Amino acid sequence: MKKFFKEFKEFISKGNVLDLAVGVIIGGAFSTIVTSLTDNIINPLINCIGGAEIQGKIHLIGENYIDYGAFISAIINFLIMALIVFFIVKGVNKITSITEKRLKHEEEESEPTTKSCPFCKSEIDIEATRCPHCTSVLDED
Repeated sequence: MKKFFKEFKEFISKGNVLDLAVGVIIGGAFSTIVTSLTDNIINPLINCIGGAEIQGKIHLIGENYIDYGAFISAIINFLIMALIVFFIVKGVNKITSITEKRLKHEEEESEPTTKSCPFCKSEIDIEATRCPHCTSVLDED
């Protein structure tokens, strides 16, 4: 049982889990903003255009009804959230690829491409076996 709790503690303390927790909390708060946008701004605008009723309900037997307005609002909320998540993921992927390219470029630059001739001290290609300046045969390191 101690091993289980130790593994669980390591899992929880990883950065990915903490990032996910923060993402869920911010996502929940952002969902409230999107719902408010849909209910208070988008739905009234749609109601003004062509007399459509997003708040509409189809009454059934007794007090039962189908609330198609709430369903349409939920679809609009989903589409807005999906679009925003798409843009966020696209932005993060772009930043990640730029960072990876930059790191790769720095890594390529950090590797030496030249060496010094031990005889004439001129700069030569690292793969050279003979100095182009003094024609000395170079030791292969």
